[in-house]
Amino acid sequence: MTFEDEERLVSPQPLEEDNAAEGALRPHSLDEFIGQQRVRSQLGLVLKAAKQADRSADHVLLSGPPGLGKTTLAMIVAAELGVPLRISSGPAISHAGDLAALLTSLQPGEVLFLDEIHRLARPAEEMLYLAMEDYRVDVIVGKGPGATAIPLELPRFTLVGATTRAGLLPGPLRDRFGFTAHMEFYDEADLELIVARSADLLGVQLDKSGAAEIAGRSRGTPRIVNRLLRRVRDYAQVHGDGTIDRQTAQAALALFEVDEDGLDRLDRSVLEALVKSFGGGPAGLSTLAVAVGEEPETVESVVEPFLVRKGLMMRTPRGRVATAAAWEYFGTTPDAFGGSGNTTRAGQAVLPIEVDEEG
Repeated sequence: MTFEDEERLVSPQPLEEDNAAEGALRPHSLDEFIGQQRVRSQLGLVLKAAKQADRSADHVLLSGPPGLGKTTLAMIVAAELGVPLRISSGPAISHAGDLAALLTSLQPGEVLFLDEIHRLARPAEEMLYLAMEDYRVDVIVGKGPGATAIPLELPRFTLVGATTRAGLLPGPLRDRFGFTAHMEFYDEADLELIVARSADLLGVQLDKSGAAEIAGRSRGTPRIVNRLLRRVRDYAQVHGDGTIDRQTAQAALALFEVDEDGLDRLDRSVLEALVKSFGGGPAGLSTLAVAVGEEPETVESVVEPFLVRKGLMMRTPRGRVATAAAWEYFGTTPDAFGGSGNTTRAGQAVLPIEVDEEG
């Protein structure tokens, strides 16, 4: 995550302020969990079968973009099974010995949650294969010809892995999970229920129109909807009586530069450069990044995914291209672009510019 992403209100990545807030707002059971109906139903069946048979549940892999509730579901798995939860992450396990120490300290039936499991070190990953399948690890003692492998038996446990990059998981690791679920972005109806539940837990007066306004700008992500709610709550306390309606939500989010489509300042800067400066493209990634004063990695990993999902930008072999929706966003059309200039909503003329074809 870049420094720019750490400051963005609409970043799906967890910010420092989210740590305490998310803990208070997390659901603690599948019945409380809103949205992801398919995943909830399938996971509920897996957990109920394990409890009825009095055995540890199959290993669970949760994939999908950040902010959709993978960590929350891991906590719910442990709560539903009535067992302890151990939390770690792929980047935190840099050696096979780190994983061995973690696995041998598990209690029978315990749930081990590994976030960003695709970033696990290769030696640790290979050790995990044996642990998941045979509940055993081999610890190597000594070096060279005299090295000895000492097998250590592990208690049966349930591994819950979470990843935002399922394609980076090697096949042998992915195949060892008994249940795999992909988390989808939420629709506005579910987000309205989430923001209403969060407002109730925070003691905030929120009417239906205010909930709809916040949900509509949250990019289909519960983490963002809760973050926007906290900022709108602050605005309502300072500039009103603490009640959030549509007008209050609109004023608060306008102050924080989050528009009706969920775009913030950085999103609009990139899109505006593509449409106004480069005539809709194609424009190379580095060219576009220079135009907005950002690093190419920031534009590619932080901004572009949402613009592409929103249908405002396309990635092509020749570069980034604005869609018809992007032109409409700025109140103009690609047909208007020509030698006489392109007229935007503000009536500004922009002449065509030659661009390179870098990717």
